[in-house]
Amino acid sequence: MILEGIVTTTDPDGQAHVAPMGATIDDPRDRPIRHAILRPYRTSRTYANLVRTGEAVFHVSDDVGLFARAAVGRLDRLPKLRPAAAVKGWILADACRWYALRVRRISGPEERAQVEADVVEAGSIRDFLGFNRAMYAVVEGAILASRIGFVPGEQIRAELTRLAVIVEKTGGTRQREAWDFLQRYVREKIGEGK
Repeated sequence: MILEGIVTTTDPDGQAHVAPMGATIDDPRDRPIRHAILRPYRTSRTYANLVRTGEAVFHVSDDVGLFARAAVGRLDRLPKLRPAAAVKGWILADACRWYALRVRRISGPEERAQVEADVVEAGSIRDFLGFNRAMYAVVEGAILASRIGFVPGEQIRAELTRLAVIVEKTGGTRQREAWDFLQRYVREKIGEGK
């Protein structure tokens, strides 16, 4: 299954780079997560950092605002971080769970690499808030916003219109703020449409 989360890697200057990304994992119901497969674009900073350092930290987070801002490259400032122990990397201080990863293999001729990694350390910071439809709508909206230039604008706007109903009905303040940010970003990039 693919678990949506946030990956931190380390830039050449030692600073953290934060990017949302899905990780393919085995269903962890009966056992701890031991491996993950990441699929970064070969042109991304995340990919360059993974190739250079061979290490990352994957986070399970319910902060959809961070997910939305990072997805479109609009982080005003880095979130609160702490250094990881098992890898030279960064842990999001407000994540629910985290997994320190060490790259085992990078493969694939495609535009997106397949990065196979082993979990070398894991931790839990706080409980996951729980399932909320608005959170997932924001995550889907962020993924759509990150596809501007690859997916037709009308298709993006139509899907965002459908997702907006979910955010309006089920979202709290943080989800609505993240949604409003995404709406402004999409209008700035592709306009209002017809």
